[in-house]
Amino acid sequence: MFNNAHLSVLIEQQAQRYGDKTAMTYRDYADNTWHDISWQVFAARVRDVSRALVSCGVERGERIAIFSQNKPECMFAAFGAYGIRGVITPFYPTSSGAQVSYMMNDAEVRLLFVGEQQQYDIAMSVATLLGSLERIVIFDRSVKRRPGDTISEYFDDFIEQGRLNAGTADPEIKKRKEEARFEDIADILYTSGTTGNSKGVIMTYTMYHAAFEGNNATLPIGEDDVVLNFLPFTHVFERGWAYLCLTEGAQLAVNLKPQDVSRSLKEVRPTCMASVPRFWEKVYQGVQEKIASSSLVQRRLMQSALETGMKYWEEYGSKNKPAPLGLSMKYKLYDKTIYSLLRRTLGLDRPNFFPTAGAAVSPEVEKFVHAVGIYMMVGYGLTESTATVSNDHMDEPATLGSIGRPIPGLEVRIGENDEILLRGKTITPGYYKKETSTKAAIDSEGWFHTGDAGYFKDGELYMKERIKDLYKTSNGKYIAPQMIESKLTIDRYIEQCVVIADKRKFVSALIVPEYKLLEAFAQERGLNVADRAELCRHPEVISMVKDRIDTLQQDLASYEKVKYFILLPEPFSMENGELTNTLKVKRNVVCKRYAAEIDKLYDEAEKMYKP
Repeated sequence: MFNNAHLSVLIEQQAQRYGDKTAMTYRDYADNTWHDISWQVFAARVRDVSRALVSCGVERGERIAIFSQNKPECMFAAFGAYGIRGVITPFYPTSSGAQVSYMMNDAEVRLLFVGEQQQYDIAMSVATLLGSLERIVIFDRSVKRRPGDTISEYFDDFIEQGRLNAGTADPEIKKRKEEARFEDIADILYTSGTTGNSKGVIMTYTMYHAAFEGNNATLPIGEDDVVLNFLPFTHVFERGWAYLCLTEGAQLAVNLKPQDVSRSLKEVRPTCMASVPRFWEKVYQGVQEKIASSSLVQRRLMQSALETGMKYWEEYGSKNKPAPLGLSMKYKLYDKTIYSLLRRTLGLDRPNFFPTAGAAVSPEVEKFVHAVGIYMMVGYGLTESTATVSNDHMDEPATLGSIGRPIPGLEVRIGENDEILLRGKTITPGYYKKETSTKAAIDSEGWFHTGDAGYFKDGELYMKERIKDLYKTSNGKYIAPQMIESKLTIDRYIEQCVVIADKRKFVSALIVPEYKLLEAFAQERGLNVADRAELCRHPEVISMVKDRIDTLQQDLASYEKVKYFILLPEPFSMENGELTNTLKVKRNVVCKRYAAEIDKLYDEAEKMYKP
């Protein structure tokens, strides 16, 4: 049952309603089993945190940072802070020391929660650079504290202090809850920052409240759902989604390590999970690899099943139209056999729906997911819009390639240069301590400028490109790199891709291949290569990848097609500064690092290039 209470009292109210029902579950890596946390225990831990925060002097509106991977304690800390009108500033668990320093100092954080050894070590390594930091609270008891560390304590000791001071803390907590307003700041979420320092997006309780209202009207989430939390809680998509699930009384299954998501899926068997398209691309690539390695009979059967499912969804299911009897019977037969087996193998044998956003979804991947009986709900949103701007609606047609229909209560219009503009209660009032950036993003009429170009057709919103990411070739043609990249990365041989085109005569690309598959290809062909660098330069390897790229971009205009490419012997990484914490590529960093290779490619290709 939907409960859109102020976040400061939400968990307490849900505990009164659901009692001993499981609110969250998590894997304890010490015994490799999943442990349940009831709503009553959840509320008790939140209350303990509120008491501890008041006991150590945290004031109204004070910023409290959480630097951790997904853990139940993240929820305890966040809702404990909301209960005393504190402001949560979450950091990605993979944040660097420089990023932590910037955000801590920008938000003037006095108290920092950290998850495991990595976050503790990073925090301590920059502690002398943090002018406001006074206390670190460590979630994981196994973290080894540094000699001479006088500012940290373990989470269980921290909340025990709160319990001991309950008599004096509880009246203050009660008073603050009574004073709580929806206009208060709940969170400050720092954007990934693909070009320079992050901006702190102000998130108010009004924004969350309006977002829950709008999403509740279109999403079929309920108290019987089991939701696997895969993306970091720091990510606005997972954060808003997880909070929405709590308002609905659904159960959260907290996945601590992203690399364990496949295992968690099989163990938890969730009904819902928010993810980015790359997750489904990996599933699609895995199935394609399985098909490629099967016998001829099996290969034909699986290909027939996928073709049937794709046709069924694209031509009928997505339009809410009944399929012809023959196709319908064929689809149901495959659903009971091949699709059912695939879903069971993945741990998705009881699917409700799976929200997907954060990047462009390849049409092939979208058709595939629907074909096998999993409702991928494609959507679009930003941190500044409390995640959801639009999403597919189950009871309305969902056209391939659209990013859904706007949620109720949000105004969306197309402005100059086809820019998507937003206005409503889910939109941020601005960036923390950045008045100039705020004025640049929100105009005098209150419209937030997304920087994304799009259009409406039959009530559905479509994305064209990221306006600032558009490339203009030396021939005057505009190129949308993300669209081309999304086409190429569905191929199982391509792991990462960055398109190059700005001020160039033609389009090229830097490609990080799937090394294991390339190595298997080389072994099958008897190619003699000494290392990855030689593997990525081998003519047969390049020819094979080129054939696959040419097939994937058949529907592109000639000037949009990748004409030449470089296979890179190492992947892009956060360590090299090439990826943000949300794994988005920093194009300027990549282009700068590989500038010599790019220039050489164009110099050599110039002699052979034919428009």
